Amino acid sequence: MLKRIMRAIECTKLGAPEDLELRDVPIPEPMRGQARIRVHAAGVNFTDSLRIAGRYQAVQELPFTPGLEVSGTLDAVGEGVTGLSVGDRVAAFTDYGGFAEYVTAPVESLIRLADGVSLDDAAAFLSAFGTTHHAYRQRARLRSGETVLVLGAGGGVGLAAVQLAKVLGAHVIAAASTDAKLDAARMSGADELINYRSDGLRDRLRTLTGGRGIDVVYDPVGGTLTEQAFRSLRWGGRHLVIGFAAGTIPSLPLNLPLLKGSSILGVFWGAFMQHEPQQHRENLHELFAWLAEGRLRPHIGARYRLAEASRAIRSVSEGGAVGKTILSIDHG
Repeated sequence: MLKRIMRAIECTKLGAPEDLELRDVPIPEPMRGQARIRVHAAGVNFTDSLRIAGRYQAVQELPFTPGLEVSGTLDAVGEGVTGLSVGDRVAAFTDYGGFAEYVTAPVESLIRLADGVSLDDAAAFLSAFGTTHHAYRQRARLRSGETVLVLGAGGGVGLAAVQLAKVLGAHVIAAASTDAKLDAARMSGADELINYRSDGLRDRLRTLTGGRGIDVVYDPVGGTLTEQAFRSLRWGGRHLVIGFAAGTIPSLPLNLPLLKGSSILGVFWGAFMQHEPQQHRENLHELFAWLAEGRLRPHIGARYRLAEASRAIRSVSEGGAVGKTILSIDHG
């Protein structure tokens, strides 16, 4: 029997986004406990650039298709799958394989979408908001009335951090590198704005907090901003380590957390899914309920076609994207 063919982006050698290839490959068959998704859109993440360069925590065997989150409709289900039907609208965390016309995923990674949720929004939602929800709920244990500093507040993850902090009742200071990114943060609910290219981060934080400092730092950037932000924490503050978009993993003098009674908290959403699957599912149900209610909505700043995946990843990896970038999959 001839195998059905689909288009997919493939990484055949570790390197730059421009090394990726658009290829015709067999459509995957769902195994037991899996479902196959006809992909409508896929979210583009900074992680994708790390994976194709071989700089991520786990190195994927070559060749592979990048893309860790998708939305679409169920096309087929494997043996033993119950509670889902062909035609259901879903979002899924796929880990890899999402930059393709079809992808298979374990059923436990699927979220059925409410009627009012668009497939584009669902593709842009899962990773950024899932990571941030875990960061605030389980790691920082963010409380209403606390002050949160969001670094990199104009990107997809940063804007998710602004929105979720507001939903949880926090006062939000958004810091970003351009006025356009700060405008997006303001529209997402930020109370105060800092352009850390033109303003001194620590001086502005001291002014905005009346010298009291901040409770929680949300840090997907790293680099030189990390120590400045940590020094601005108040007693008992928490610094959330999300990632290192600046390209440099910073080192902190350990006398700082000692003197401030403050905590450095790592946030590894993928490991959290594996170690605490029940809590992960509860998080997702709360998040997607808020999405359906309109309390949260991802800011989609750019859309690319599947064949333009290299350009999309390049834009995200260089920090040029405002909000979330997605690939729109045209099956025609």
